Amino acid sequence: MTGSALIIIDMQVGMFEEAEAVYQGDMLLRRIAALITKARSSMVPVIYVQHNEDPGGALEPNTRGWEIHPAVAPMAGDIRIQKNTPDSFYNTSLHEELEKGGIRKLVLTGMQTELCVDTTCRRAFTMGYDVVLAKDSHSTFNKKNLSAQQIIEHHNDLLRWFAETKESERITF
Repeated sequence: MTGSALIIIDMQVGMFEEAEAVYQGDMLLRRIAALITKARSSMVPVIYVQHNEDPGGALEPNTRGWEIHPAVAPMAGDIRIQKNTPDSFYNTSLHEELEKGGIRKLVLTGMQTELCVDTTCRRAFTMGYDVVLAKDSHSTFNKKNLSAQQIIEHHNDLLRWFAETKESERITF
């Protein structure tokens, strides 16, 4: 995929330290790590998006919880984007970084399915990017009325209007 990038959204330590476990968290980390390996072997940029919360939050900047999970950690030279809302493009440098790299195709992964992954997927589509959602490489937590599995399945079905949805093992760079 020339002009492609792998986007890893909010895969931060604090997400994995919440009282409730990330749905299939270990499998999520393994699948994203495998995508990183594929991207790097094809010289495709890996871009990390980090959510910043207010002081005291699990994702407070420059705290352990804010760091990228070590299982999918960035390498020197990887781009890191800081955000304060569910939209990875809103008031960030993501679009400018993608333009600088001539990137028009985005493979999306990460946390949380119904928030940052959903919002970033829709925004990328409306900005004219060709979006691939790694449908088994995003996750969330159980909610009061819906299980994490139901949320993921619902969003995989819904987001097909904004992205090509593919199993991570079928994604090539």
